[in-house]
Amino acid sequence: MEKREFKAESKRLLDLMVNSIYTHKEIFLRELISNASDAIDKIYYKTLTDENLKFHKENYYIKVVSDKDKGELKIIDTGIGMTREELEENLGTIAKSGSLAFKKENEIKDGYDIIGQFGVGFYSAFMIAEKVTVITKALGSDEAYKWESKGADGYTIEVCEKETVGTEIILKIKENSEDENYQDYLEEYKLRNLIKKYSDFIRYPIKMDITERKLKEGSDNEYEDHVEEQTINSMVPIWTKNKSELTKEDYDNFYFEKHYGFDKPVKHIHISTDGAVMYNAILFIPERIPFDYYTKEYEKGLELYSNGVLIMNKCSDLLPDYFSFVKGLVDSQDLSLNISREMLQHDRQLKLIAKNIKNKIKSELLSLLKNERNKYEEFYKSFGRQLKYGVYSDFGSDKDTLQDLLMFYSSKEKKLITLDEYISRMTEEQKYIYYATGDSVERIAKLPQTEMVEEKGYEILYLTEDIDEFAIKMIMSYKEKEFRSVSSGDLGIEDKENENKTENEDAANKELFEKMKTILSDKIKDVRTSKRLKSHPVCLTNDGDISIEMEKVLSSMPNNENIKADKVLEININHNIFKALKEAYEKDEEKLALYTNVLYNQALLIEGLPIDDPVEFTNNICKLMI
Repeated sequence: MEKREFKAESKRLLDLMVNSIYTHKEIFLRELISNASDAIDKIYYKTLTDENLKFHKENYYIKVVSDKDKGELKIIDTGIGMTREELEENLGTIAKSGSLAFKKENEIKDGYDIIGQFGVGFYSAFMIAEKVTVITKALGSDEAYKWESKGADGYTIEVCEKETVGTEIILKIKENSEDENYQDYLEEYKLRNLIKKYSDFIRYPIKMDITERKLKEGSDNEYEDHVEEQTINSMVPIWTKNKSELTKEDYDNFYFEKHYGFDKPVKHIHISTDGAVMYNAILFIPERIPFDYYTKEYEKGLELYSNGVLIMNKCSDLLPDYFSFVKGLVDSQDLSLNISREMLQHDRQLKLIAKNIKNKIKSELLSLLKNERNKYEEFYKSFGRQLKYGVYSDFGSDKDTLQDLLMFYSSKEKKLITLDEYISRMTEEQKYIYYATGDSVERIAKLPQTEMVEEKGYEILYLTEDIDEFAIKMIMSYKEKEFRSVSSGDLGIEDKENENKTENEDAANKELFEKMKTILSDKIKDVRTSKRLKSHPVCLTNDGDISIEMEKVLSSMPNNENIKADKVLEININHNIFKALKEAYEKDEEKLALYTNVLYNQALLIEGLPIDDPVEFTNNICKLMI
């Protein structure tokens, strides 16, 4: 037996790798199984150039064996094995990758890729094992060797007996600590779950001896344990199959098997590309919103595989935030992995995949909107808010991507419509897309500000969510038609004659309005003659970019900066209340103040805004009744 030491830099790297590189200790099994798969791949490659070798896939497998009595876990493969020199090179020097060297030597470019390119995956075993033993026999060699190590102190290599070509890794599992239950990695259920989670689509069988309770032969009620070798992994990824082979039920079952949600997906998207970047993907658009979707705990992202091996459970870089509700996975041969396989270098391939996925999701959502309207509306009830956030965030940089997917309630259609549908019904003389904001459709329908727009026969979009108006403000215009609130200072529909008339009336009532403005102090910016009111006596409108509805939203946020809309109190001079105002102005200053405050508070209530002093308001109402 020959005792060898790791190089000093390898000792430091081993310590760093065990304690830092890998986030979850459980991935050790994924790494060892991936290495075993690589070893079988190498035999396959040899058969491509050596006519004396034949590759019969049924002869190749990986087996996981647990021995709880000894506290040992074995990973056995029928792969290419290692010579003494390869053991020294590949296991004696950390980050010396046999797979990478083999790939370069054989100029492998296409087909089966070898992902163990950095040589550190093997050492993840030391996260859960106090001792690691490797028994291996190389293809074409008469001798077998045993490599053994307890960690950074070094390793030994000696000749041993092994009949068959391949490698057997024996892990002496650590005893449990306060923080970690290492012995769980010997449990049958744990091993099965890890294989299904990380290595389900490895192309070779991963076998285990499975214990099952069965009825004892000849007995009606006695049971006994039967041990049976079973293949744990499915081996054939659903995403590599032709779409024609699969049914909706196949996709739905996959959705449930992967625990993407408890609902049925509204839509599945199956992508197979052979262009600038090669990848397969299966994506799902859920029907219902996850309970934690708008919490900090929710993680967006797609599962990322490289050649059937799970690399990342949640790759957030593959999805823009506004499509964070999408579930699914991507499998690519073209990704550049870093040493831990848990993270990715932000390379051109990843960005291309992300861009393609974004465009495909949008295309499928538009198709759903066009061809299956009811399904789209169900989806939109769950995730429409997220699309609107996408329009608003990043200063509107994604508005062109998302605006055709938005829907708002129509005053005319009495249902959700798209912006394109609104535009298609506009008359030639209509200059703007009109909208109104409020807590509900019912409340908006009663707003005084809508009267003039409705009298013109124009459709109004009802914005009922807090994000709606922020999104609309960010879009600004759609197909060259500007958005305009029914509460804005200028509706753009007043004719010249009426406009001049209003200006004259404002001048005639200037002193009254100035007095009312003084009474209300800094609560409002101005008092004006209303050009929009028909039957209602009063309403609030706004000047500037901050609307009253936006003020309500901003004021409800933590650490708000007390941002206020520039409110204007509009008076309907054709209403009987105006006569009472003029009379009070001429004869009773105290009554004018009473009327002014009551009208202002009424306008606040119509807008759903709080009254500063409810007691004073009710007392004022009582005074008017006496």
